[in-house]
Amino acid sequence: MLYWLAELSDGGDAFNLFRYITFRAGGAFFTALIFGFIFGKPLINILRKRQGKGQPIREDGPQSHMEKQGTPTMGGLLILSALLVATLLWARLDNPYVLITLFVTYAFGLIGFADDYAKVSKSSTNGVPGRVRFTLGLVIAGIAGYWASMAHPEGLQFQLAMPVFKDTLLNFGLFFIPFVMIVIVGSANAVNLTDGLDGLAIMPVMIAAGTLGAIAYAVGRVDFTEYLEVHYVPGTGELFIFTSALIGGGLGFLWYNAPPAAVFMGDTGSLALGGALGAIAVATKHEIVLAIVGGLFVVEALSVIIQVLYFKKTGKRVFLMAPIHHHFEHLGWKEPQIVIRFWIISLILALIGLATLKVR
Repeated sequence: MLYWLAELSDGGDAFNLFRYITFRAGGAFFTALIFGFIFGKPLINILRKRQGKGQPIREDGPQSHMEKQGTPTMGGLLILSALLVATLLWARLDNPYVLITLFVTYAFGLIGFADDYAKVSKSSTNGVPGRVRFTLGLVIAGIAGYWASMAHPEGLQFQLAMPVFKDTLLNFGLFFIPFVMIVIVGSANAVNLTDGLDGLAIMPVMIAAGTLGAIAYAVGRVDFTEYLEVHYVPGTGELFIFTSALIGGGLGFLWYNAPPAAVFMGDTGSLALGGALGAIAVATKHEIVLAIVGGLFVVEALSVIIQVLYFKKTGKRVFLMAPIHHHFEHLGWKEPQIVIRFWIISLILALIGLATLKVR
């Protein structure tokens, strides 16, 4: 919205600053951060009052989690509100990639909200049936995949770009849409599975968002793409504003989610943010790089899949408990120890993902 102030500029005044993505990204970051600090406490008070007993705690989970009984959930509303306000203020709203990412983020956010609401209202860990959530997610991702493909330059439509291998594209044709559906739905659910300890999910999400934002800015500039020898996707630079807002909103939320958490993100936040990461990866043609940058989320999801399949086949468990962060809890690791070590792993994976831009 504020971008249009640049139209008032003759190139030599303060309004000209609004033409620069980096300036607007900074504005989006601080807008979302301040929003989180201002409205965080009032929102938590409202959630605590409305939810009563707070988020239901699994009885078969680690016993230490029973101490968290009564903590309100749906804290993702704080992140999503800050993100929306900052993006609407600072991003170009005629940019298709911004619109696609907003669509995916808030559509998945609605699914998560319905799931959280069902759990809280029934005082049960059973929310919206998994099949319903999965089906709705596939529909949203399918729409986003087709929309993104139509927005991409003609030479990149329905193509899968391969990292490291220079100028390599795989023509998936219409099969690219199911691939995108897997990427976005998989990303959303992987982040959702990771959100099991105070602060565990939000920091890796911010790290991944910052990495994807840098990639979006790079592939949206023809001079950078020529230097890095990556595919040029005009317009994706605006997603840097979205990711900056996400980081600002995420930090505002982390202020209240740091151990011991005053509020949980809930499915409202985890599904939305995971979907956002998937949408950005699709928009920038870096779907495979997402698996590296978000490698922690991949491992968390795989640990659940492996546990379920192996148990069905043998009646035994590979991990003491899945997702894998609970396995380490049962091994005796303290919650802050797990969280910080997983943050470190996320940062290392993000740096590896960024390195794919230059390694050709």
